[in-house]
This record gives sequence, structure tokens and C-alpha cells, in this order.
Amino acid sequence: MASSEMDFEITKSDKYSILLPTYNEKENLPIIIWLIMKYLDSSEYDFEVIIIDDGSPDGTLDVAKQLQKIYGPTKIILRPRERKLGLGTAYIHGIKHATGNFVIIMDADLSHHPKFIPKFIELQAKKDYDVVSGSRYIGDGGVYGWDFKRKLISRGANFVTQLLLRPGASDLTGSFRLYKKDVLQKLIDSCVSKGYVFQMEMIIRARQLKYTIGEVPITFVDRVYGESKLGGSEIVQFVKSLLYLFATT
Repeated sequence: MASSEMDFEITKSDKYSILLPTYNEKENLPIIIWLIMKYLDSSEYDFEVIIIDDGSPDGTLDVAKQLQKIYGPTKIILRPRERKLGLGTAYIHGIKHATGNFVIIMDADLSHHPKFIPKFIELQAKKDYDVVSGSRYIGDGGVYGWDFKRKLISRGANFVTQLLLRPGASDLTGSFRLYKKDVLQKLIDSCVSKGYVFQMEMIIRARQLKYTIGEVPITFVDRVYGESKLGGSEIVQFVKSLLYLFATT
């Protein structure tokens, strides 16, 4: 599929597998799926959404099954797990079932707007980047719905990480990205972190392995439904993992 407005081409053989880990997202899931369909169908991209539910007690999987009936089993792929096993292992599980040559990872809580996905795809195609990362800290990117404390923690974590690790990307803790599938597999294999800092290590390892990284400004919106997963234990884990990465990279 060629674009008349841009000097690049997205081939018909390109397919995008969107990995969507979920845990207690029954309110958010129908909205995020509708938005994905709206923005990707209108762009005529070949894509699939792989929902990886970690045994949500709120009935998220039942909602996912209804969405699969609405949009079809080739667009909505269900790959649930029995219990909550962490973000890193969710991606490992999801990539095994991905049939696309590109993989997009994003949150299901509406903090990542699917309208940015075509921009990720266009930038990757134009520059042949190995990784395209959504950034809250460049251009017109930003964060909405956070109080001063959360903004301070995020900015502080990003600043310290930049200072210590010099990763070559402006937003280390974001989790809205596009990868070449083979690159994502190699990065997952090289990472040791779990949970909140997994995304940070992915970018650090990408730099270490000489992969190219592009960035797209995004607006991050705090979740509308459900509870935030960031707490004191995640902050402690972040600090420990940051020191580990500083010592090993």
C-alpha cells in the first residue's frame, strides 16, 4: 500500500500484531478495541490484536470473547493465561502467537491512544527503524491526568536513567512501541527485568545491540477506569533495576 503524500511504501506483505496484555480491564477493553479498529481499518493496514488476559477476576476475558464475536477471530486473537504472571512474560507469550512481521505493544487502559499507531508505522517505513517508541518528552508529547507527585516520579526516573545509561531515547519507561518482530524476540531474550522496568531495559538492550530507535511524540492519558498499577514496590524495583543496568551495560 503506497501513500500519495509520503515518500515511502508500506508493502502488502507487512502485518502488524498488536499485543494487548490485560488484567481487570473489562470497562476499557471494548473502547480500546473499537479505537484500534477505527484507526487501523481506515488506514487499510493488515493487523491482528492478541489479547493476553492474566486471569482477570472482573470478567475481562468474557468481554474479550464477545469482542471476538463482533470483530472476528482473525482480528481478535485470545491467548489467556490462568493467573497474573507479569508484563515481560505476557509479551513472551504473545509473540509466540503473533503472525505479523511487526509487533506493537501498548496498554489496554486507554492511556495509549491508537491514533498514534499509523504514525509509528509511517515513521518505521520511512526510516526502516528497528524500534519506534512513543515519547511523552519530545515535541508536542505530554501527560494528562497525573498529579504533581506522579509527574515528578516519572520525570525524575527518566532524568536519572538518561544521566546514568545514556540510552539514545527520550522516554525509557513508556510502553507504547512498535518493533520488528525478530528484533523484539532478541530483545526479550536478552532482558532479565520484569514488571515496571521491563520497558526500560528493552530500550537499553536495543542500544547495546546497535538497533536503530525512532520516536513519535504521544500524549499519555491516565487511566479512566480501574486502578493504577504503579506503587511503592514498583518504585523500589525500578531503583534496583536501574543500578543493575548501570553495572552491566
